[in-house]
Amino acid sequence: MNNTHTHHITPLWIYLVVASALMVLTIITVAVSNIDLGGFNVLVALGIASIKALLVAFFFMQLWWDKKIYLVIFSTAMLFLTIFLVLTMFDTQTRGYINPEMDGRIKPNAPMYDTMESTSTTH
Repeated sequence: MNNTHTHHITPLWIYLVVASALMVLTIITVAVSNIDLGGFNVLVALGIASIKALLVAFFFMQLWWDKKIYLVIFSTAMLFLTIFLVLTMFDTQTRGYINPEMDGRIKPNAPMYDTMESTSTTH
């Protein structure tokens, strides 16, 4: 059995391109957070965060050049995480249709909503 394993040396330009892409995606995330998309703000933010996580895992963690089974396992885990998050979002967004008493805020006087309302009135 041949146990020779060569290490992949990633060129500097790839790291610079990926780092630049991460910075651009961060700027896009901040810009989109200032746009009122309703319930889609969370989906857009999670989508951008997923792309950033994939970039980090593929290039900085060397998954792109490692054994492809690790890439498949990671990608499958990300796919299932996405499915579970989407199903949870559907549940929280449509609760009021089935149980009207569950619609809206669970605890309307929670301190968390005070800060949200004060920032939304200033924009």
